[in-house]
Amino acid sequence: MRQTFRSSLYVTIAGLAAIWAPNALAQETDADAEEEATLIVVTGEGLDQTPASPAYDTQVIDREQLVSTSSGRIEDALASVAGFQQFRRSDSRSSNPSAQGATLRSLGGNATSRALVLLDGVPMADPFFGFIPFTAIAPERLSEVRVTRGGGSGPFGAGALAGTIELDSADAATLGGFGGHLYANDRSGTESAAHVAGDLGGGFGVISGRWDRDKGFFTTPPADRVDASARAAYDSWSVQARGVTPISDSVELQARGLVYDDRRTLRFDDADSSSTGQDASLRLVGRGDWQFDALAYVQARNFTNIVISSTRFVPVLDQRNTPSTGLGGKFEIRPPVGDSNVLRLGMDYRRSDGELFETAISAFTGAVRERRNAGGTNTDLGFFIEDDLQLGPLTLTAGARLDRYTIRDGFYVARSDDGAVLVEDRFADRSGWDESFRGGAVFDAGGGLSLRAAAYTGLRLPTLNELYRPFVVFPVTTNANAALENERLEGFEAGIDFAPGEAFDLSLTAFQNRVEGAIANVTLDPVTRQRRNIDAIEARGIEASLGLALGDLRFDGSLAYTDAESQQDGAEFDGNRPSQTPAWVGGATVSYRFGQSGLVAANLRHVGRQFEDDLESDVLPAVTTLGLFAQVPVTGDASLVLRGENLTDEDIVTRNQGGSIDYGTPRTVWIGIRIGG
Repeated sequence: MRQTFRSSLYVTIAGLAAIWAPNALAQETDADAEEEATLIVVTGEGLDQTPASPAYDTQVIDREQLVSTSSGRIEDALASVAGFQQFRRSDSRSSNPSAQGATLRSLGGNATSRALVLLDGVPMADPFFGFIPFTAIAPERLSEVRVTRGGGSGPFGAGALAGTIELDSADAATLGGFGGHLYANDRSGTESAAHVAGDLGGGFGVISGRWDRDKGFFTTPPADRVDASARAAYDSWSVQARGVTPISDSVELQARGLVYDDRRTLRFDDADSSSTGQDASLRLVGRGDWQFDALAYVQARNFTNIVISSTRFVPVLDQRNTPSTGLGGKFEIRPPVGDSNVLRLGMDYRRSDGELFETAISAFTGAVRERRNAGGTNTDLGFFIEDDLQLGPLTLTAGARLDRYTIRDGFYVARSDDGAVLVEDRFADRSGWDESFRGGAVFDAGGGLSLRAAAYTGLRLPTLNELYRPFVVFPVTTNANAALENERLEGFEAGIDFAPGEAFDLSLTAFQNRVEGAIANVTLDPVTRQRRNIDAIEARGIEASLGLALGDLRFDGSLAYTDAESQQDGAEFDGNRPSQTPAWVGGATVSYRFGQSGLVAANLRHVGRQFEDDLESDVLPAVTTLGLFAQVPVTGDASLVLRGENLTDEDIVTRNQGGSIDYGTPRTVWIGIRIGG
């Protein structure tokens, strides 16, 4: 762990040195050379979207939407895209971090991400668990988010099974030289953030930080609380440094470092968890005749968790250390092949390794029952090619991808307190090749109307967590499975987009997606489940979004209906909905802008009925929530901000296991000051 952290620091230092070196050399140029120099503009972004990107069902969340949610969380902003969901309804303040998998189109069923989340091109999923560290992704640092539902892996990398969520950091011009906010809620919780940004020679640099803390709320219903019941308290912070500088008139270097720490308590006193990380990345982007994007990154992550008995209220499991490392990169090149053609060639690589160290404790005596150690290494090397061809109003796209994967060094060892070996499993190494394809077409029918269709396949490797780590959510134990195979997606969709002007846009998409070999938590008996590959999860449905502007008044809505089912011949759950997946998800926001930066927005969100498990035995009722955001300019760059979450104080059931229930965020009101953009 220490060595990996040092590596992260070295990469960050090297990147900052590379940024400062050209600036120092630039000072040595003479006046004549400066006069003849070409104006260089850096963006801090990757390569532009290709002409055929609209062939896939993509929705963009702009900066205003990102920073004006009622909760201030990135998950809340992503929820404006119907079809997005985490494994549970609770957000990153009141859920276990390991349950924060992101998925789309009701292709969930377990806590691992089936959507690929990228921050400035870097995969953000935890190398061991596959969850997304949402607390480390501050929405005020971003310029926009592009959510592509379906679409296959393509040039994005293995893991984009249900789609891709691309988050782009904001540049210095967007953020302004200084900004921040300080909010407090009606539980004395606080949310604070600040940034400084400025020029670095021909480029820019940004340093930002955020700190959230709250004593939290009781997730346990009043009638079920005991003396040991605790509020869902949290204390999390993150710091990000980012620098961008030109290397030439068409090449820029981007460096980013991110450090975060997240502490939470759930349900009972001392039921504490932590998630920490140190990430660093370097990116070289060329926008000349031969466009290219070269990326390298390293990630050091860790997770801890203490499980408390719900009957004796003492520790029964101490997941004291789960270090993991993510290492990888990507190279893409776009040769000049004509104005009507965009050819993408490239490769990407990701290595995930990690292990767990945990101690099982007797609830009756407090003695150590077992000391467990498990882990392994997964790798994926992918090669891709994709071509977009424009033929007048028709744009065609086709691509292929070939992945070489390995699953190796897997082990599980359990020892008694005196060191005697109780279980020792060493699992055989596995490897193979998997191919995937995608293609589509977009036809510009004129008048703002376009028609599109696409078909695709995709790939996801099982995570180290799914392969080797069992877990307990009382009273149910879910066992790992080292024999899990890769998941495979096959899907197709068709849709229309109609945007005759800036005041109106409509999008409709019909789709069918099928995940073969889907990894699900399969019920074996009332208190035991196991991760297994089932025949398939099949989802078919319709997604719609509408935007309508009437002067300063605007309406934005999104709605998705998905008919999803788990398929396994002869199984009791055959034909049931996958666990935690609703049929209906939708939301609507009405906003009014006034003055230079004034804004009032109200949003309504609906999540349909879900089931806790694959047997549909425990129901999570449908819920509709109302949120509010108001920003009123006070003076200069300062504004007064008022936010309200779940204003109707609905009971949001996030867990129901045999009548043992957890609730999500109750009515919460925030007030504070915001400075800058």
